[in-house]
Amino acid sequence: MSRVEIFVTILELIGTVAFAVSGAVTALKKRMDVFGVSIMGLTAACGGGVVRDVLLGRVPPAMFRAPSYALTAVVTSLVIFLLALRRAACMKSQIFERVLLLSDAVGLGVFTAVGVDAAVDAGFGAEPFFTVFLAVLTGVGGGVLRDIMAGDRPYIFVKHIYACASLLGALLCYALWNAAGKAGAMLLCLLTVFAVRVLAAHYRWSLPKAPLD
Repeated sequence: MSRVEIFVTILELIGTVAFAVSGAVTALKKRMDVFGVSIMGLTAACGGGVVRDVLLGRVPPAMFRAPSYALTAVVTSLVIFLLALRRAACMKSQIFERVLLLSDAVGLGVFTAVGVDAAVDAGFGAEPFFTVFLAVLTGVGGGVLRDIMAGDRPYIFVKHIYACASLLGALLCYALWNAAGKAGAMLLCLLTVFAVRVLAAHYRWSLPKAPLD
């Protein structure tokens, strides 16, 4: 395995853990049991990748061909559940929102970059629209499924700048793919998405909404 492949694998594991945390914390907020926490963590971590692989014709999806990612998500979720049993502080609204923001931002950045890599690896590097679309879908897909299962309106439609951050990162990653190399482009994508998400939450940046009247 080359250094770049190792780098991508590490990124995927980081993203899996980050999104699993966001899924598990959401489940805890909804007072789900240990099974629900595990399923929510697994869905958030692997849902976007499953949808991506189906679009690429990769069946069964990587989640089933390389179960280490699914196991990582479940173990992470169980750790969060056990921590919650010992300390109820993670159930407080302010801490919940902060953990969800940071874990979501990391996962969004990682899987947006991974989505670009998957599209290029599948031979779609010359098709920018599909590559960027697949990257954003990979980034936001798990979070959308998580929110639907939790009975919430999907986070991407109501919380600051979310899908747009993924879109910006995907465009940057694709544009710099050859100039900065795979690792450089993916890292810049991750940092950009993370920075935009955190700044948007801090300064309450939001897209314009239509008035009710």
